[in-house]
Amino acid sequence: MNILLLGNGGREHAFAWKIAQSLLCQQLYIAPGNAGTAELGINIPIDPMDFDEVADFVLDEEIDLVIVGAEAPLVEGIYDYFQVDEDLQDIPIIGPSKAAAQLEGSKAFAKAFMKEFGIPTAAYREFTTANLEEGIAYIATQTPPIVLKADGLAAGKGVLIIEDISEAQAELQAMLNGKFGKASERVVIEQFLNGIECSVFVLTDGKSYKILPSAKDYKRIGEGDKGLNTGGMGAISPVPFLTNDLMTKIETTIIQPTINGIQQRDLDYKGFIFFGLIIVEGNPYVIEYNCRMGDPETQVVFPRWNNDLVEVLIALTKGQLNEIEMDINPQSAAAVILVSGGYPNDYEKGKVIEGIENVEDSFVFHAGTQELGDQIVTNGGRVIAITSLGKNFREAVRQSTANAAQIHFEGKYFRRDIGFDL
Repeated sequence: MNILLLGNGGREHAFAWKIAQSLLCQQLYIAPGNAGTAELGINIPIDPMDFDEVADFVLDEEIDLVIVGAEAPLVEGIYDYFQVDEDLQDIPIIGPSKAAAQLEGSKAFAKAFMKEFGIPTAAYREFTTANLEEGIAYIATQTPPIVLKADGLAAGKGVLIIEDISEAQAELQAMLNGKFGKASERVVIEQFLNGIECSVFVLTDGKSYKILPSAKDYKRIGEGDKGLNTGGMGAISPVPFLTNDLMTKIETTIIQPTINGIQQRDLDYKGFIFFGLIIVEGNPYVIEYNCRMGDPETQVVFPRWNNDLVEVLIALTKGQLNEIEMDINPQSAAAVILVSGGYPNDYEKGKVIEGIENVEDSFVFHAGTQELGDQIVTNGGRVIAITSLGKNFREAVRQSTANAAQIHFEGKYFRRDIGFDL
């Protein structure tokens, strides 16, 4: 098969690494890819948001399967673009339709969906400029912290947790007045839930589903989970506190009702669902849905998933996912992310990366990297993920941390305490 993978992050390198292991993959293309994916396939300088250019490449190169890594093309309707074109509609694309992708693309849509199908989540209200004063009055009745969420995609920056009523009121006004552009034209004000977060992933054809390994990621830049939020500084898998009983509760109260809701609303969904959960006094609640795999969670989930990914995805596209037996490695995995100096604020690119060849007994997944001549240089805030397997997550963290010291670039920073709270 000829396969096209859309994206350029650490998640996409993990996908490429997994796809390249399949005997069913004849040629892998990655658009646009990074320095790591270039070792596994052919990088193509195509913007995944340019659907016309993607379509031309798919037809010219006789692509048999398209895998969408990130959320933006899905929310903008790349799946639907393929379905309405006679030349493209028979080419399978992994990801939900534009309507189904609103589970991630619109917080208000997701909240209404959860309410309709009885899926546990925090209480909420939604506001626009039309009822801004009502929103300000509503905040005044709440007990801090106040959770404000931009309705649309805001590059991971659209969620604010605020301790002061007046500040929350001011931020609501700022968001509705364009702080996050179109993403915050509608704002969801949500009940704050105090618990511990984790992530659960499923692959679904819209009817049947398979549960992938769980993961927990660490968003804060500083050790001890302090400082600014990032795209993710590390992750572990599996999550130690997700017992069999708790996973059963998650499946019966969250996963199954979600799949049932997708069916009842007749949403076209062939791809991954990422359940961002919080566990409060032993009960799971949905914080958010994502319509794709996570980053850096993919970098710890895929090394523990032994199945041939391409074989599984082919079964998915044929409606035969229920015939797949999941093969999960019982070992633990831990990823440590190396980031550019200054991230998540301003940072410089183009720093030469050295020492990757010195990494032993770990996987190196590139994210913000680029080939420049015969050198690999930084090209983003999150640069590299180092993933290790171990008998438990602490052993895996130690291995990843040790190998993080083998890689060098100016301004390199990484957390040494991934999993510290477990």
